[in-house]
Amino acid sequence: MTVTVAVAQFATGLDKDANRKLVEDAFTAAGDAGARLVVTPENSMYADFAKVNLADTSWPEPLDGPFVTAVRESARSAGVAGVVGFSEAVPGETRASNTLVAVDGSGELLGVYRKIHLYDAFGYRESDTIIPADIVDPLTFELDGITFGAMTCYDLRFPEAARRLTDAGASAFVVPAAWAVGPSKEDHWATLIRARAIENTAYVLASGQTGPNCTGHSIIVDPMGTVVAGAGEQPGLVSAPLDPERIASVRRVNPSLANRRFTVVPK
Repeated sequence: MTVTVAVAQFATGLDKDANRKLVEDAFTAAGDAGARLVVTPENSMYADFAKVNLADTSWPEPLDGPFVTAVRESARSAGVAGVVGFSEAVPGETRASNTLVAVDGSGELLGVYRKIHLYDAFGYRESDTIIPADIVDPLTFELDGITFGAMTCYDLRFPEAARRLTDAGASAFVVPAAWAVGPSKEDHWATLIRARAIENTAYVLASGQTGPNCTGHSIIVDPMGTVVAGAGEQPGLVSAPLDPERIASVRRVNPSLANRRFTVVPK
């Protein structure tokens, strides 16, 4: 039995009410498309690409705050599970956590992932406003016979992050991102997504923010590295069926996981 999934892409800014509506609309559109799961971009709640004012403590929210509450209500209303990125308040800190929340189709919280690898690269310093997370058990969840694992944006550049999810049983990765524009960045995005799919013989559901600050081009890639759905540059949503038998057949043809000689350990 296949499971239909969707990736949504849009551009968020400083208006949290407007951003929340984009997320709500993504859940609705996913439900209309027959999807069982929707992935929205990193920073779906709030994005300040000109740098957050650390004196303003109103931008991050707790897990039980208005944004995550709205995400849970949207999931319940649409009957669609979701993985959504937001800025999580950390008690006693001016910096926030870059967090993903996973919810099921009844709005129940499945778990969270706090970003480990911060984007201190290409002239940007995410660590100025975000706290790097401790390495804890990865976020995985099961839906219709497929185990999904979560990572965020810059994590995509670290193959061991995806391999760790594979070791935890994941055969599909969700990757909310705000992949910044720049020379060769679109090529890096597509190449790294396909590489993570091929080397782990896993599906990848990559959802990115759109322009002018980010590349868009959200895609769903199958375990052989084939792009099965792509959203292009403009805001929107695309969906595709995931097939557990496709995972099994690719792993029979390409048993690289069975042939591996190394494990992943934290640094």
